[in-house]
Amino acid sequence: MHGVNAELYPLVRMTAPEAWSTRSILDWPVGQRLFRSWILFLGLLPVDRHDFRLKAIRPGQGFSEHSTSLVNALWRHERTVVARASGCQVTDVVSYQSRLPLVGLAFEPVYRLVFWWRHRKLRTKFHGRDN
Repeated sequence: MHGVNAELYPLVRMTAPEAWSTRSILDWPVGQRLFRSWILFLGLLPVDRHDFRLKAIRPGQGFSEHSTSLVNALWRHERTVVARASGCQVTDVVSYQSRLPLVGLAFEPVYRLVFWWRHRKLRTKFHGRDN
């Protein structure tokens, strides 16, 4: 969770029980609810409550998360990491079904911004630049 929050900072922060925030994702079980996480806008304002579940972990290649939240009846996040000669390529594919359709439409630009931001932070961290 420290890595997730480093990617999200300062836009959003996700809470997690200490037992989960200090464990490597490689040690997390799949197929069950792991914990509930508050999604905090700017690290302060609660905007959603996420029931976190991993469907699959692919060491060195990514993960598949299938969760729910107060806002979304379904949240799927597939992260794939592929080795390249110049480093790696990270691809995030997110699909969701909001409990209220208009809320989903309102949040879509926010989700796009958050993942654009996450990828920007990863490029800066691992390449020393944002390109």
